Amino acid sequence: MSDPRLTPVFNELKSAMDIAVEHASHEFAKIRAGKAHISMLDSVKVDYYGNLVPLNQVANVSTTDAKTISVQPWEKSMLQAIEKGIIVANLGLNPSNDGIVVRVSVPALTEDRRKDIVKKVKAEAEHAKVAVRNIRKDINETIKRLQKEGLPEDEVKVAETQVQKSVDGYIKKIDDITAAKEVELMTV
Repeated sequence: MSDPRLTPVFNELKSAMDIAVEHASHEFAKIRAGKAHISMLDSVKVDYYGNLVPLNQVANVSTTDAKTISVQPWEKSMLQAIEKGIIVANLGLNPSNDGIVVRVSVPALTEDRRKDIVKKVKAEAEHAKVAVRNIRKDINETIKRLQKEGLPEDEVKVAETQVQKSVDGYIKKIDDITAAKEVELMTV
């Protein structure tokens, strides 16, 4: 790859694929393995005076032990809204409120539930792979456009080969983080 017009194309490729893998990792972090983790509540939105805001903007979220998440609101009046937000988020968690703190107990997972969650992880991994393949398609279209603008055919072939090598590497990364998450989920 000696043509300088290809440098920004490969920079875009790397950046977009890094984002796809990072997104998959972030989605995997939200999937619980029976242990309490504050990222489990990242998707929770709370009604704060008519606006839906992320939970971490109205309360301090922490783990008190391996099975409990503690949510300490900055305003006592937010207790009910926080409970409702956690329920509405449909995470399979049941919050309880003692008048000061909302506690969320994370139940132990059954074998069947673990298998269901692994299916969810695999589906999320497939979404990430589709994103990587779509990026490949877009980059290859850019390379074809450059060919019409005068990029030599041998440069196009080399570039397309390098794009495919990158795609294969990123799909392997996705497979690796998927396998690690699967092991984490199936470990009792």
